[in-house]
Amino acid sequence: MATATQSKAFAPKEAPKLNPPKSTPISLSHMAKCDGNSPSYPIYVAIMGTVFDVSGNTAYAPEGAYHIFAGKDASRGLALSSLKIEDCRPEWEDLADKEKQVLNDWFTFFSKRYNIVGQVRR
Repeated sequence: MATATQSKAFAPKEAPKLNPPKSTPISLSHMAKCDGNSPSYPIYVAIMGTVFDVSGNTAYAPEGAYHIFAGKDASRGLALSSLKIEDCRPEWEDLADKEKQVLNDWFTFFSKRYNIVGQVRR
């Protein structure tokens, strides 16, 4: 859980108007379609199974710096601060406490900027 200091540190300059979080189950096959390569689908990134709609951020679009995370649960890659394809996967439970804290910081960062649209169903 984020402390008050962390909450302020990760707050965006202008707070977006976010919808209430949803718990809609999202399949891995649907998640994979939400990678920015089809205008028919939004762009999703999941962290620890929670799915965020990052469609408004071009960094996750096909030419964006963080496109590798689009359409996936990118927990391990975020925790490791890695853009390697082999690190862009959901397994994070075996990481060191320091890396888990980095992952929690990313979760806080995303939750203050993007709508939570569901949970990855495995």
